This record gives sequence, C-alpha cells and structure tokens, in this order.
Amino acid sequence: MPALLDGLRILVLEDEFLIAMDVEQLCREHGAADVTVARELGEIDGLALPSRFDAAVVDLMLDGVSTLDFAARLRSEGVPFVFASGYSDSDEVKDSFPDILLVTKPYSGGDLIEAVAIACGRASAG
Repeated sequence: MPALLDGLRILVLEDEFLIAMDVEQLCREHGAADVTVARELGEIDGLALPSRFDAAVVDLMLDGVSTLDFAARLRSEGVPFVFASGYSDSDEVKDSFPDILLVTKPYSGGDLIEAVAIACGRASAG
C-alpha cells in the first residue's frame, strides 16, 4: 500500500518549533518528498505556491498573526490545505472556509495525515 503523501511537497505553517518538527517528521514518514516549515508568513512571501507545494498544513495563528488571508491565497492558487490549530471554534474559519478540514490541537498524527490526504484527493472522508 503506497504512503498517503507519497511524493508530495508539503508546506507546514507552524510557529511552535516542536510541533513543526513533529509534523515535518510525520509527513516524511508518510511519503512526502519534501517538507518546508515556515514559522512566519514573511518566510514564504512572494513564492510561487503551486509550483513549490502540492499541499499545506496551516496553523490559524502564527505568532499572533492570522493566516486566513494566506489560506485564501492558497485556495485561489489551487493548493490543497488543512488547518491544524488550537483555535477550534472560529466562526470566521467555518464561514470563510467551510470546505477546509480543521484538525484541532492536540491532534493525533494519523488524523493530520488523513486530513492532508483527503484534501489532496488521496483518501475519502469517512
């Protein structure tokens, strides 16, 4: 059985160092070809997202800054993504991104990987 993220290039937006390292390791263990961790939005400003990344894991807040505008950019550029955040009850997220999965912290690695695979069309929502 192939790994769920086999060959994918994943962007991880996460400002908590240990969580970012854990997500990076999880993605690699599930077949990701490349994982880029960004701890603030400035690190990825100006990048051509679709040519660099196949999917993204997005924390809703990076060092107190909302990532919703960046998530809208991902959506408009056709890059599948999931939210992974401790903020689980945001009406703004539910209203603006009703079709995007939100994996709440603390989450299991399996739940996160499955959500990314579903976003990329590699697994079906149960």
